[in-house]
Amino acid sequence: MIKTLRALKFLFLGPMILVLLFIINWMTSPDDWWVQWAALGIGIAWVISLFRVIFAIIVAGGLAALIVALRSRTAPMRY
Repeated sequence: MIKTLRALKFLFLGPMILVLLFIINWMTSPDDWWVQWAALGIGIAWVISLFRVIFAIIVAGGLAALIVALRSRTAPMRY
């Protein structure tokens, strides 16, 4: 659960960090674009975080559907 929340936080924080690094690179050394290597690493971590969050959403949705299905099978019909 904690890893999923951290991954969700990184989905928003990662691009902000990358924009900050881009601005720093642009202001300090516009001829040498080292920010591309940071973008590669942050991009890989961002995709992994995205998959982790998507997986958690799918699992939570599946558990919710299972609970609803089990309740509807065992509960008497109410009209």
